[in-house]
Amino acid sequence: MQVIAERWKKIKALSLKVGAHSPDSTFCVMEAVAFVAGEKWSDSPECACPVIAAFLRNWNECLPSDAERDLLLKPLIPKLVGTKNPALEEKRSLMAADWLVRVHTPAWLRLAGLFKQAESLEQLPEITAMSQIPSIKGPIEAVRQDAHAAGAAARDAAGDAAGDAAWAAARDAAWAAARDAAGDAAWAAAWAAARDAAGDAAGDAAWAAARDAAGAAARVAAGDAAGDAAGAKLKPTVETLQKSALQLVKRMIDAKEKP
Repeated sequence: MQVIAERWKKIKALSLKVGAHSPDSTFCVMEAVAFVAGEKWSDSPECACPVIAAFLRNWNECLPSDAERDLLLKPLIPKLVGTKNPALEEKRSLMAADWLVRVHTPAWLRLAGLFKQAESLEQLPEITAMSQIPSIKGPIEAVRQDAHAAGAAARDAAGDAAGDAAWAAARDAAWAAARDAAGDAAWAAAWAAARDAAGDAAGDAAWAAARDAAGAAARVAAGDAAGDAAGAKLKPTVETLQKSALQLVKRMIDAKEKP
């Protein structure tokens, strides 16, 4: 499968968009992959690995601007053509699960002040096989419980200090910032990619831990100020995770079968 040069030239001159689109006019990242490969119109092109495609469909939808989609996702388009390989799907799924557990979740835990919990996940062995599942579920669940408790404590403290209405406004502003790109987008994408092949490798506990860690971080950020101030506190973590997610996708593209 080859990239059609004229079609790639057209995509490079356009901005990627959110949502589903009409043929040959407006594109999300995976529609663009199908287009440059000469396939029928689809956001699930036959030429691309479905694990990576699941990640990128979610990420495309949750990035906050066309400029960020163009910067982060557009350069990946020609590299995705020809990545379909059923023998690599489980490996790539486990890579996404590992990133969710050992990179994404600890970043939010640190922002919430849960440093020991972040370290406990970072020090887990890399998730490379289904046989590791029993040994990682306990530590992940323990972190999830701590993150949930921290989020509740931050919520209660902010409620007492500023009143429920003020807390709700601050929480919602911070959560909106957390969802941008590396918050809801990246963990939802990683989970979607990991779910089918990895099963419970990340599991419901890992999903909940990621959600609660990000929620706790958003609540801590919102505790002192609403709106732009809370978003500014979350921004460095969001940007770091954007870069990390991009590296994950590149590693999934470059994955090789075991000899």
